[in-house]
Amino acid sequence: MTDSQTTPEPAAGGAAFDRKQREYARRAEEIRAANKTVLFDALAAAGIETVTVLFDGYGDSGQIERIDVEPREGTIMLPSDRIEIARTIWESPEIERQTLTVHEAVETLVYDFLSQVHSGWEINDGAYGAFTFDVAERTIKLDYNERYTSSETFSHEF
Repeated sequence: MTDSQTTPEPAAGGAAFDRKQREYARRAEEIRAANKTVLFDALAAAGIETVTVLFDGYGDSGQIERIDVEPREGTIMLPSDRIEIARTIWESPEIERQTLTVHEAVETLVYDFLSQVHSGWEINDGAYGAFTFDVAERTIKLDYNERYTSSETFSHEF
C-alpha cells in the first residue's frame, strides 16, 4: 500500500510507547528521593518510628484499609503538617507539585508506588499487602500479595 495516510507499523508504535514509559519511569525515580526526604523529615520531627499502610483491592476497586503509626514513645497520630510532594505527569516533562497533609502524602505516595510496580493491583481477584515506612532507615518496603483464580480442565472420552 502506498497511501501516505497509513498507520505506523505496530513495532514502531511499541518502541515509541516503550521510550515514553522509560522516560516517565526515569522522571518518577528522580522525584522519589526528594519526596521520601520531605516525608521522612516530617515523620521524624513528629517522633514517629514506623508507619504501616495496609491496602486491599479486588473487583476493579481498591483502597487503603488502615494506616498504623508506631511512635518512639507514647501514642501519636500522623502530624497535620502540610508538605509538598512532586508527581510525574504521563507524556509531559512537567512535574506537578502538591501541598498535602502528611496523611494525604502517605496515601498519594502509596498509590503512586503501587501503580509503578503493580499497575492493575485492584483488578479482578486483586491484591493486598502492606507498605512499611521505616523512619530511622528512611526506607519504604512493600509486601505484596496477588490473588488469582486457577482452574484445571480435564476431558475424557471412553
